[in-house]
Amino acid sequence: MESDDDMHDANDIESVDEDFYSDGDGYGYGESAMDSDAGLADYDLGNESDDSEELALRRSQRNYTVLKEEDIRQRQEDDITRISTVLSISREEACLLLRRYNWSVNKVHEEWFSDEERVRKLVGLLEKTIRLTNAKEVVCGICFDNCPLDSTVSAACGHPFCTTCWKAYISTSINDGPGCLMLRCPDPSCGAAVCQDMIDMLSSNEDREKYYRYLLRSYIEDNRKTKWCPAPGCDSAIEYVLGSGSYDVICSCTYSFCWNCTEEAHRPVDCETVAKWILKNSAESENMNWLCLGAWSDHGERTGGFYACNRYESAKQEGVYDESERRREMAKNSLERYTHYYERWATNQSSRQKAMADLLQMQNVHLEKLSETQCQPESQLKFIIEAWQQIVECRRVLKWTYAYGFYLPENELAKRQFFEYLQGEAEAGLERLHQCAEKELQSYLNAEGPSNDFNDFRTKLAGLTSVTRNYFENLVRALENGLSDVDSHGACSKVMSSRNAAGSSKVKGGSRGKGSGSSKNSDDSGGWACDQCTYFNPCSASTCQMCHHRRP
Repeated sequence: MESDDDMHDANDIESVDEDFYSDGDGYGYGESAMDSDAGLADYDLGNESDDSEELALRRSQRNYTVLKEEDIRQRQEDDITRISTVLSISREEACLLLRRYNWSVNKVHEEWFSDEERVRKLVGLLEKTIRLTNAKEVVCGICFDNCPLDSTVSAACGHPFCTTCWKAYISTSINDGPGCLMLRCPDPSCGAAVCQDMIDMLSSNEDREKYYRYLLRSYIEDNRKTKWCPAPGCDSAIEYVLGSGSYDVICSCTYSFCWNCTEEAHRPVDCETVAKWILKNSAESENMNWLCLGAWSDHGERTGGFYACNRYESAKQEGVYDESERRREMAKNSLERYTHYYERWATNQSSRQKAMADLLQMQNVHLEKLSETQCQPESQLKFIIEAWQQIVECRRVLKWTYAYGFYLPENELAKRQFFEYLQGEAEAGLERLHQCAEKELQSYLNAEGPSNDFNDFRTKLAGLTSVTRNYFENLVRALENGLSDVDSHGACSKVMSSRNAAGSSKVKGGSRGKGSGSSKNSDDSGGWACDQCTYFNPCSASTCQMCHHRRP
């Protein structure tokens, strides 16, 4: 389906772009996303407009289009008209051709002009209508009653059936499902197609509505570039540009999902890992409360119940089961490891849901109140909405990194260390951003008048948002590259160097207040750790490559 229709934007709550983490230069190796509150006012507010322009550019370049029901219907009608005009056939015949070739206009043209006769036979389109008899009375081929010719109906093939049988045949076919879209003549030896004009004439209003609903849905479901939004009650679809990159899309209903597997959006984790993780979650739910590995028939109330077995611990104390001890310990360790990752996955999911609710509350209630209290237009408060949108998106990414970590081979120690480092840095930055947006903002919401330090808070929150985004860009990019930087580029050494430099700055310099000197931020390699985000920069850099803070 080729179209130049304009892209449709998602609602404000999910205007977090799925390409948040597709841009950026290099990885950041800092000790924490933000190590103190001091000095945040040094952020340049001019960067905020730059970020907005960059976000707007990414939105205009996104690789999918949201299609509402009216858009789908219009596209379908346009394609039918195009085929009907070019091939000089009726709209009903054009619809059947498109349906046969999965609504691909190009495919219809290619096949039709290659071998029209073959296509007609395949679809059941006769070049002209056939009249088999001129008799005043004929026998219906279904009920075998004698019927006046004028009370029978036939497709283009001319096989006559009484109106009652036709209505029953069409109604049964429609209620059997979408197969009615390729309905053929009831005569077993005939392959003539039953077109929409007969459906309109012989079906009830209810059946006709079902038929056209099937027809509309086929336009999405038969096209390899389009899929329905899986959110309950949503009638929109997504047209995706195949081979264009990230599968994460956001529907106009605000639901974010993976176009490829239709699970919730899970970048940077691939669809295969997500499928394994979801299956793992459902399988492990029955194993969380018992580990004795004894026969099921031996369990009951005296063992603590069928699901909460206490036999393992008591048997262990009595010295029984020694032969199976290793197997039990392995099972227990495996379950404990899974529980570790699952609990953090679930916690971030809960945090994301809470953040989405807080974002809605901020948009619908608090923003107007804050605008009045601080005497600032709502357009000047968008940095708060952007911070909450960043939190929502980062919670989603962080949640799926725990599924990634669970399947990361334990024998690949360097990759695991690198992954845990990047994950820890991103999580630390997110926690500081979430704390600032949730707790520190509250004092301004409760204020009775303008606050003198509100602009300082603006600078701090915008800075935290930017730095957190950078850390998550690094994390996402690294995972999508399979942590390949570990393999030959000495990434782990760079990480440890950064960590040591930032750590030594804390020990030697104490607090990060003014006058503590810049030498504490340097190491033997000649680089320096940023006071704001602890990113380890090369000696030649005059501003931090992560947060753009000036070198002290």
